[in-house]
Amino acid sequence: MPKPFPPNIELDFENSDKNPAIQLFGKRFFIDQTPLELLIELILVMTSPKKINEIPFDSFLPPISLLKNKWITPLKYAPRSRLNLKLFAFFGASKLDTRHETHREHLMSLYRKLMEKISVSGDTQENVVHTLENLFLGFHGVGAQRTWCAQHFLPICRELIAGESIWKASKALDINDWHDALKYFSHNQYIFLARGGEVLYLQICNALRRDKKEIESWVRNNNLLEYFTSKEMDPEWLCNQLNKVFSNVYKQTPSTISRIAEFIDQEIDVETSLKTDGSEDKRRWTNCSWCPEETWPESYLFAVELLRICRANLDLMDRIELLEIACVMQVMRTLITQAQRYCQKESDTFQPYYFVISDPEGKNKALKQISRATIQKTSKTIYDGLRHPEIINNIPQDERNKLYNEADRRYGHKLFINLGKKIGLIIPRRGPGMRFVLTGTLIRFLIVALCPEPRLTYDSFKKGAEVHFGMVFDEDSLNRANCWAIQSTNETYFNGTDEWLIKMIEEAGALRRLSDSCAMVENLVINKR
Repeated sequence: MPKPFPPNIELDFENSDKNPAIQLFGKRFFIDQTPLELLIELILVMTSPKKINEIPFDSFLPPISLLKNKWITPLKYAPRSRLNLKLFAFFGASKLDTRHETHREHLMSLYRKLMEKISVSGDTQENVVHTLENLFLGFHGVGAQRTWCAQHFLPICRELIAGESIWKASKALDINDWHDALKYFSHNQYIFLARGGEVLYLQICNALRRDKKEIESWVRNNNLLEYFTSKEMDPEWLCNQLNKVFSNVYKQTPSTISRIAEFIDQEIDVETSLKTDGSEDKRRWTNCSWCPEETWPESYLFAVELLRICRANLDLMDRIELLEIACVMQVMRTLITQAQRYCQKESDTFQPYYFVISDPEGKNKALKQISRATIQKTSKTIYDGLRHPEIINNIPQDERNKLYNEADRRYGHKLFINLGKKIGLIIPRRGPGMRFVLTGTLIRFLIVALCPEPRLTYDSFKKGAEVHFGMVFDEDSLNRANCWAIQSTNETYFNGTDEWLIKMIEEAGALRRLSDSCAMVENLVINKR
């Protein structure tokens, strides 16, 4: 049975923690949470006020002294709901049947109060207000088919990052005043922000608590020295750098956007914020749940990948796209790695898994076949991992069929496939014959996330993709993957199994050929250290 982190958290196997997927992977990765919502929730935890053992801190990640202390209580954070700003930006674009009259009246009140604060020359206050409304609508991120309050902005600045709010329409039938209606917004249902981002945050904390010598030993024993700088093997340095780079990321957005957002949400109607979020000394705190402590190796890789993406010389929207992919890849890596651990629980050494990446056009039939086999093997591994005796024995026999059906459909291998399709790692989106491929965006992600220095040999780049994500491309690694997937080897897959990869990297402008047998992959967006 996985040991939870934080270590003193009490698991409820009779109710909230009884699903086998939650027991294996933590609470929780869920199929209804979109890739962007994984990132939004991770950044929501990072940017909110937090406390450990009732000791508050405002940095993105906990100070190293708090990280390494014994956690007596769960990590707590205080997310903002930002109902005023969401109402102002999203109400006019929401479905008609989701618009309650009290919401409409409060929006009109916000309009009037905002116009009173605006001084213009050559235009009207009303036009300025509608321009601002369209400006913030342009930052819409996810949830267009939902009620306005359940939608989210792109996480381009702190003032646009908000927690989940759900309007309980069926219970608010006779409400005719906005401040009475505030009681019918729920902020703790975890429907769309389903705790996946919380788990990612806890995974980072869990990894950064390790001792430097433990990290260095893990790197040496797994032949990873080529893929880490000496500083990246120091958890304390890594924690400090992540705090620094995340702070710098949010300096890319013009401060005017942040000030206007804060003014609309907080200053023209203080009472809404006080009733939903509480005052500064009486905040609405939310408990993070837990992740398996043994997932720290893959989580340390995730922390390093986040640092490299945030240090790269990218514009904000490109960075958000790559961070979103990083979150999805970490969830997929967690699912297969943790399941693989339990499928070989009695083994002394961890046997790797493989994702065979086929050429996007599918011209190499042998490559397509083994790629499909590795998807099937991955699904079966996750399926079998959930059924390890240590987990099965925690579930009442009369509930096993129901809980396992739900685990497979919403938390397990179906979640893996769903996420892979959403980022373009698995095709086709519909129909049979699923296989792994790479897109131009995934190539860019791999270059930024895998290169610790401005350049890496092409062979080292391929090995790095295998070490970090189990991705394999050339003949030697394909044989190992085939042995893992179907317990057999194929002597040849024909020459040039990775020619398409060379071409894609070259088209991205990141390949420098030194000779016919040697090429370098260049990280063109890396910052000088």
